[in-house]
Amino acid sequence: MPKTICLALTGASGMPYGLRLLACLLAAGCRVQLLYSQAAQVVARQEMDIELPSRPADARTALLARLPSEVNSENLQIYGREEWFAPVASGSNPPDAMVICPCSMGTLAAIAQGLADNLIERAADVVLKEGRKLVLVPRETPFSVIHLENMLRLARAGACIVPPSPGFYNHPQTVADIVDFVVARVLDQVGVPHALMQRWGEAR
Repeated sequence: MPKTICLALTGASGMPYGLRLLACLLAAGCRVQLLYSQAAQVVARQEMDIELPSRPADARTALLARLPSEVNSENLQIYGREEWFAPVASGSNPPDAMVICPCSMGTLAAIAQGLADNLIERAADVVLKEGRKLVLVPRETPFSVIHLENMLRLARAGACIVPPSPGFYNHPQTVADIVDFVVARVLDQVGVPHALMQRWGEAR
């Protein structure tokens, strides 16, 4: 059975990470349940010149136009922010894992406090309570004490915090190489095979 991964895009800088991750998950045969916040629509336009319409069906068309043609489009499902009958809203049908990439500090704080005012927050709450893998990719710097305390609270609850901090031992030559380094670490956390980077200790 292919893995089912819930991927949420929120309003932090770092949309290239999220969209590259989406492409890699689909290329690996995963079923992807995509959620996105209103602020993510702004960031997608600012950072990648992508219009993410509010209607999920229109957003699906826009995203598939930017993804490699070989990905299985049937494996992509997109849900609206208030679509409470989406599978991710219930512990009876949780995904295998959830990734929020990029993750805003507002979203991180809401999840840390157990809020569930929209589908992204509710899905994260479901993943935590059901003991599934929750990966947060918080793109902010510097971190305040509030940010750090919220991350610690989530780590203690079982979430994995993966700041997009690229390593340089692979001698990246392009921005895409740096993006791939971060995406590779996220894929490792959710157990999805990839060949995005040379691993430490492997022969060059």
